[in-house]
Amino acid sequence: MSDYTVVIPTTRRENVLLLLKALREATGPAPAEIIVVDDRPEPDDLGLPQGIKLLKSGGRGPAAARNVGWQHASTEWIAFLDDDVLTGPEWPVLLVKDLLGLPSDVGASKARIVVPLPADRRPTDEERGTAGLEQAQWITADMAYRRDVLVAAGGFDERFPRAFREDSDLALRVSEAGYRIVTGRRTTTHPAKNSGPLASLRAQRGNADNALMRHKHGRTWRERTKEGKGRLGLHALTTAAMLGAIVLSAAKKKTAAAVAVAVWAALTTDFAARRIHPGPRTRDEVGRMLVTSALIPPAACAHRIRGEFRFRGRARPQAVLFDRDDTVIVNIPYLADPALVEPMPGAVEALRRLRSEGIRVGMVSNQSGVARGLVSREQLRAVNARAEELLGPFGTWQICVHGDEDGCACRKPAPGLVRQAALALGVDVRRCVVVGDILADVTAATSAGARGILVPTKHTLPAEVESARLDATVARDVTEAVELALGGTR
Repeated sequence: MSDYTVVIPTTRRENVLLLLKALREATGPAPAEIIVVDDRPEPDDLGLPQGIKLLKSGGRGPAAARNVGWQHASTEWIAFLDDDVLTGPEWPVLLVKDLLGLPSDVGASKARIVVPLPADRRPTDEERGTAGLEQAQWITADMAYRRDVLVAAGGFDERFPRAFREDSDLALRVSEAGYRIVTGRRTTTHPAKNSGPLASLRAQRGNADNALMRHKHGRTWRERTKEGKGRLGLHALTTAAMLGAIVLSAAKKKTAAAVAVAVWAALTTDFAARRIHPGPRTRDEVGRMLVTSALIPPAACAHRIRGEFRFRGRARPQAVLFDRDDTVIVNIPYLADPALVEPMPGAVEALRRLRSEGIRVGMVSNQSGVARGLVSREQLRAVNARAEELLGPFGTWQICVHGDEDGCACRKPAPGLVRQAALALGVDVRRCVVVGDILADVTAATSAGARGILVPTKHTLPAEVESARLDATVARDVTEAVELALGGTR
């Protein structure tokens, strides 16, 4: 079996060359392709071995780099490896054994991660942090996904700018879509990190990513990803005590200020002790723990506030429903030939954005060509199947094949298609957005209780645009329509 592609995002030339060397020296079925995605802001020639495909992602983070990689692959399985892991000599053999025969409801296979720790001393705080990857539920350091599952999920959410939470977010969305994620037999080594004395302080930037997780998955996301409770509550209390001491001291309330200082000192001392006790307790390590234990609480709170502020007040629909012709595919009257299907500019990316955010997508389309005898039902199914190949899967297809004179309740501007789509997706129609190119689309949305967004084209009448502004929103293109659907401003 060679029906898998290896994708490696990298920012470090030395690391990726070591990993590629390990893959070349391994035995077993070779991948169809190895794709390295250089995510440095100013990439250059990495000096990669022959036969390795090199792509560039412009320094946008590992989520974006992985998306660039898998979107250039065509195999059934995409095996993601981080550039700071090392695979064993039998990794390809074990990977293939892990993937062969998996039922269709399995969307991904993860490796067992091993973090070697020093045998002659206690591990440092950062080394213990890396060792926690061994217990992580979902980690893309070595994880293989079915390509069609990545398409359906929209890939990694590129709003996660660092190697933190982007893997849990994707795995959670895939699991919620009904796919299982299994643990394979392969084992991959992740060396312990040594990122400098302030690494733990820099790591607090991840609190902004935690805000995005809460925004996307609700307050129970930690429980569903089997994360611990975290220390943000204690950090907030510590920071409040520190700020209170400063304010009270400035107000010359000495007794109250002393109490606040005592609370801050007790909380900070406890935090530092919990970090120092399991470590090597060298002078340098103890000094780092004392300094960073004082700095981490306010840094964690500041980053969390930044994340909450960034995603505040964004009204999230449960589903976005699209008209077909002139909205997501180029309009050809009474289209019967699937070979002529062509996505509208920006449609593929817009749909991928929705899927990556966990928003359901559906199709609501009038196709009177069937009633007129100009398009057969078989041709309609073939055209829709081709559209889905190019645009990715839709959670529901609601198609009206009646003519104007049939007096049906489904043909837009009637609300039938919109209501049926909401029912099929299991969502509240009031939390649906309908995107279309003519007034009938937004009228159907309004009549059903959904929100309408009009994306005018050269075929949209000026009077329709003016009328739509009264009850709906008008967007320049499908990209802006999706941004508006997600709560962006005009």
